Amino acid sequence: MSLLDPLSHALATVVAVAHAGLTGAGLDPGSGTTWVLSVAAVVVTVRLALVPLAVHGARQARAAARARPQLRALAERYRDRRDAASLRAYAEERRAVAAEHRLSPWGCLPLLAQLPVWFALYHLLTDVAAGTPVGALDGGLVASLGAATVLGVPLAQRGYLGAGAAHLAVVAGLALGAAALSFPTQRLALASADVPEAMARVQQLLPALSVAGLLVAGGFVPLALLVYWGLNNGWTLGQTVVLRRLVPVGSG
Repeated sequence: MSLLDPLSHALATVVAVAHAGLTGAGLDPGSGTTWVLSVAAVVVTVRLALVPLAVHGARQARAAARARPQLRALAERYRDRRDAASLRAYAEERRAVAAEHRLSPWGCLPLLAQLPVWFALYHLLTDVAAGTPVGALDGGLVASLGAATVLGVPLAQRGYLGAGAAHLAVVAGLALGAAALSFPTQRLALASADVPEAMARVQQLLPALSVAGLLVAGGFVPLALLVYWGLNNGWTLGQTVVLRRLVPVGSG
C-alpha cells in the first residue's frame, strides 16, 4: 500500500461523486464530456482547498520582494566581515528584517504541501486509465472512463501515435494547450520575482523548460491526464492573475 493511497482514494471519491451528479443531471454516463467534467470537478475541488496556501504563498513572495533590497544591503555591508561578532550581528539584522516584513522561514511549505496532491492525482488517473479500480471508482466506472473518448480519442489512450492523424491532432492539441497555459503563468511568476542576476538567468529558462516538459510528457501519459493538466494550468493562470491584483507587491 502506497502512502499516497488514502489521498488517491479521496480524489477517486470526488471523481465518482461528480460523475454520479452529472449522470443524475441527465448527461450520458459513458460520454467523454461527462468524464472530462468529472476530472474538472477534481481540479476545482483540489484548487479550492489549496486557495489559502496559494494566498499565503503569494503574500510571502511579495514580502520577500519588499525585504530583498534591505537584505542585499546587509549582505553588502557584512561582505568582508567574517569574525564571529559580525556574523552574529548579521544574523540578528536579517532576523529583524524578516520580522519587519513578516517573512516566514517556512515560506516554501505551501508549494511543498501541494506536491502529494499532484502525485496522488497522477497515480489515480494513470491507474484508472490502465483499467485498475481505485477506491470509489469501481470496475464499471473505470471501464466507462476507459471507453470514453474526446474527439474520438479514448481518455485511456497514451502517446501521440494512434489511429491516424486525428489522434495525433487531439493529443498534440491538448499537450500544446496545457503548455500554452503554463508559459504565461511562469512568465508572470518570474515578473514578480526579484532574484540575483545569476539566478535570474537560470529562471528565465523555466517557462521554456516547462513547455518542453509538457510536450514530451504528452507522448507518454494517458489522455485523461493531459485533460487534467490543461484544466489545472488554466486554473493556475487565472489564479496567478487574480492574486497579482489582490496581493500587490506593496501589500502587507
